[in-house]
Amino acid sequence: MSRTTLGLIVGNRGFFPDHLCERGRQEILQVLAEEAIDVITLDPEQTKLGTVESWEDAKKCAALFRVHREEIAGIVVTLPNFGDERAVADALRLAGLRVPVLVHAFPDEIGQMTIASRRDSFCGKISVCNNLTQYGIPFSLTRQHTVAPQTPAFRRDLREFVATCRVVRGLQGLRVGLVGARPAAFNTVRFSEKLLEGAGISVITLDLSEVLGRIARLGDDSPAVAARLDGIRAYVRTEGIPSSALVKMAKLGVVLDEWMSVNGLRASAIQCWTALEEYLGVVPCTVMSMMSNAMMPSACETDVAGVVAMYALQLAANQPSAIVDWNNNYKDDPNRAVIFHCSNLPLTMFEEATMSYQEIIAGTVGRENTFGTIVGRLRPGPLTFCRFSTDDRAGTIAGYIGEGRVVEEFLQTFGGYAVVEIPEMQDLLRFICRNGFEHHVAVTLASVAGPVYEATTRYLGWRIHRHGGSVGGH
Repeated sequence: MSRTTLGLIVGNRGFFPDHLCERGRQEILQVLAEEAIDVITLDPEQTKLGTVESWEDAKKCAALFRVHREEIAGIVVTLPNFGDERAVADALRLAGLRVPVLVHAFPDEIGQMTIASRRDSFCGKISVCNNLTQYGIPFSLTRQHTVAPQTPAFRRDLREFVATCRVVRGLQGLRVGLVGARPAAFNTVRFSEKLLEGAGISVITLDLSEVLGRIARLGDDSPAVAARLDGIRAYVRTEGIPSSALVKMAKLGVVLDEWMSVNGLRASAIQCWTALEEYLGVVPCTVMSMMSNAMMPSACETDVAGVVAMYALQLAANQPSAIVDWNNNYKDDPNRAVIFHCSNLPLTMFEEATMSYQEIIAGTVGRENTFGTIVGRLRPGPLTFCRFSTDDRAGTIAGYIGEGRVVEEFLQTFGGYAVVEIPEMQDLLRFICRNGFEHHVAVTLASVAGPVYEATTRYLGWRIHRHGGSVGGH
């Protein structure tokens, strides 16, 4: 992942101590540098101490931000003293970047409350937020109303804000590839292209006949096929898999890679029941797993809304994600369940994995036509789950998100699986059923519900339910 660039506005107010702004600006710049964040901000040659406290300062700040519009993913407003709330709001309005904004205020110290050293940032932050609300500018907050930049609490807020920025920027302008028609039995993955387009997400289609036709034109000795074949063998154990099946997977990978590159696609949803098995003779799972593992998520059964959720989780966590089924109860534990897919899950999510055949479809099309699944158990640890859906009747994008964990439990089963534990899971399942959500859910092995929820609700305006209540100070 590339580094994130943030704009920085240092608020100031003339009759409060300037030295607090001078020192505070350096302190927060140091923290941003330590967090590997690039910064665009005024310098002391442009305005007094590089701060914003007037209409003229606001215009200079906005002009600077507009020059770096393509780089800036979010803006931090920091208040070392009370700050000028109107100048901050003016700078944001004039810049017109429409990116996430984090409002931060320095804490006062008891014993440093004289006119020479008191900040009053506690009060100033409320005034800044009031003006931003009047201006219609959405913003995020730190968990603590005032917090010192060097503290772990602020660094956690900053990291979550950066993740929020990645999600907002990544989803706006996302291009998703849809390969093949929706399998007839999967009404659950219906979606509205128009609602996604309205949210800035484009869907580019490719008929499965074109995929099969392009594969037919590829020779087994093609350099591109040979390179993809080497990549597959290096990616996962392939003992017992016929070489002819591996060559077919390699050809499928070459065709999809070229199509996605030409069309600028970052994610895909692929028809996998059962035309590819019948007419190509493999499942696409390995190719899809490799794409997801390379941070280009790919979802089964043409689940476009599902792969958008995968992409959001990937952006927030900076690591791969997957689509799974809410699949089975686990004994009589109301807070545990089995998540499962056949599977195309990315390799980095497994404890260990191997290539096999797809046992479900094999009963219909024959085992020899279903090689290519990635099977194993997911690594124990934190889990975030997320589902997006286009609500055509309400004319909006809806969904839910929450956190749990993958636990140390083994099953005698096939495919890719995990036993997960989620607090108040029965409430979650009732919510899913009552609101007609799909059986698919996107997951990643990290705790990132907060940034995704913040990005989709506050900045994108989607109707997302947070399972488990509070998302913290944001």
